[in-house]
Amino acid sequence: MRTSYATILLQLLIAKLVLARKPDVDIKALLTDKRHSWSANTTLAFPGEERFRIVTSRWSTYKPPTFSAAISPATDEDVAQIVSIATSGNIPFLATGARHGYSTSHGELQNGLAIDLGQLNSVIVDSEAATLTIGAATRFSQILDPVYAAGFEIPTGSCSCTGIVGATNGAGIGRFNGIDGMLIDFLISVRLVTAQGTIVEASGTQHADLFWGLRGAGANFGIILSATYKLVPLLGNGEVTNFDLVVPAEMVPDYFKTLESYNASMPAKLAGVSVIIYNADTNSPQILTNWVYYGPEAEAREALDSILALDPPVIGVNVVPWNKLLATVGFGIDSMLCAKGIIRNIHSANVRNFSASTWISTFEKMRDFYATYPAARLSVIQMETFPNQAASAVPDDSTAYPWRDATGNMIFVFAYTDDTVSMAKIADDMGREIQEDFVATSGYPDLSVYVNYAHGDESLEQIYGARKLPRLSALKKQWDPDNVFAYNNPLPTDYSLVHNDGEGPSRHDEL
Repeated sequence: MRTSYATILLQLLIAKLVLARKPDVDIKALLTDKRHSWSANTTLAFPGEERFRIVTSRWSTYKPPTFSAAISPATDEDVAQIVSIATSGNIPFLATGARHGYSTSHGELQNGLAIDLGQLNSVIVDSEAATLTIGAATRFSQILDPVYAAGFEIPTGSCSCTGIVGATNGAGIGRFNGIDGMLIDFLISVRLVTAQGTIVEASGTQHADLFWGLRGAGANFGIILSATYKLVPLLGNGEVTNFDLVVPAEMVPDYFKTLESYNASMPAKLAGVSVIIYNADTNSPQILTNWVYYGPEAEAREALDSILALDPPVIGVNVVPWNKLLATVGFGIDSMLCAKGIIRNIHSANVRNFSASTWISTFEKMRDFYATYPAARLSVIQMETFPNQAASAVPDDSTAYPWRDATGNMIFVFAYTDDTVSMAKIADDMGREIQEDFVATSGYPDLSVYVNYAHGDESLEQIYGARKLPRLSALKKQWDPDNVFAYNNPLPTDYSLVHNDGEGPSRHDEL
C-alpha cells in the first residue's frame, strides 16, 4: 500500500547520507578534549555507566537508536557548540527531551551521539503578558499547576509525561482542539540551534518562513531550545467533567454505532478516547473509554446522553479542575501510559469519518489476536475522537500541519514481551491490516498520519501532505542542506526527486 518507487528512492537517498556520516573521529575523545569548554553543569556519559542508561532510556524500545556517547548540556550555548562539533566531525546525533517518540526513523541512527536536553526544562508563566515560556525538555506535567494557578489554560497532550516541544513539533493535538485549537496555534516564538550551530529566533516576524515549517515538521530544521506560547483564560472556572466507562464485549456493537452518530456533530467541548484492551479476568477484549467535557456535570451528561443511555456496567464520574484532568482520565491510567522501556510497535491513521463497521471489525480481529498471541496481550487499539472546530478554523496555509480536518486519530499499539523478529512481523502485519481497514472508511483518499504518530514507513505525502511538501523541502534545503536532522521522519532537500513514481502525477497529489 505504501511502498512506491518514490518512497524507495527517498529511503535510498537518506541511507546514502546516513552511511556517509560515519564519524571521522572517536566520539569520546572528541567530547572529552580539553579544548572544549563545557559549562559547569554539562555532563558526559558513556556506555556502561548508569548515567548513560538514564539519559538514553526510551518510552518505546522498538527499533531504537543506539549511541556511543551522551551529553546533557546545561546551556543553550553548549547545545550550539555540540552541534558545531558534531557536524564538523561528521558525527550523527539525535536530540531528545522526554524521549517519548517512537518512529522507526529514530532507529536509523546507530552508534551516534545522544544530546539529552533534560536540563533545559524551565517553566516561566508571565501573567501580565499571558504567556508561557518553557525549555526544550519541559513536560506537560510541569506546566499544569503553574498555568492553572495563574488563571490560564493551554492545549495539552493525552498524557502528562510527553515533552511539550516534541508535541509542538508535530502540531500538538489533544482533547480541546474543538475549543482551543492545537499547540502550534498557541506558539508565539522559538529559540533554536540550526544545522550550522547558530542560535536563531523564529516567530511570525523573525524567520517567518522557518516558523511556518516548524509548526508541523519542526524536527527537521533544528533543535528547539525554548518556546513561548500564548495563554488563554480558563473556560468558565476551569471545571472539567470526566467520565470513565468499561464497555464489555457484548455491548461493543451498540457502543460503536452510537459513537458513529457523532460524525460531524461532536460538540466542541466534548472529546473521547476509546481503547480496545484485553481483560485477563474475562479472557476477552473490552472497551475502556474516557469521555471529557469542558464544563459542569449537568451539561456533560446532556452532551453524552446517547453513550450513557447504553448503561455500561462500570461508570466513573469526576468533576476536576483543568490541571488535574490528565491524572484523572482512564481511571488514573496516566502513570501506566508513561511507563518506559516497553516494546511498542505502533501504526496509525487519521480519519474524518467515523465508521462503526470498521471499529467492530477491528474489535473482532483483536479478539482473535489476543487469543492467538498471549505474549502480545498488552497491545491496545486507541481511538481518539477529538472535535476540531477551533483547529479547522485556522487557515490551512498558516502552518505546515496538513490534517486540520481530521476528527479522529486511530493508534494501533502492539506491545509484546516476545522480542523476536517473528513477533515483530506478526504485529506489523496486524497493524497494517487494521490500518488499511481504517483508511478504507476514513474519508481520506489515502492513508494520512499525524507525524508524531507515524510508524516511519509511510510516504512523505502520507505524513506531511503533498500540498505542503514543495515548501517544506525548500526550507529543508535552506536550513539543513546536509540533512543532519535526519532521524525523525526526515524531509528531502529536493522534493522533485521523490514525489513522482514515473507513472504520471503522484497518487497523493490530491491530499
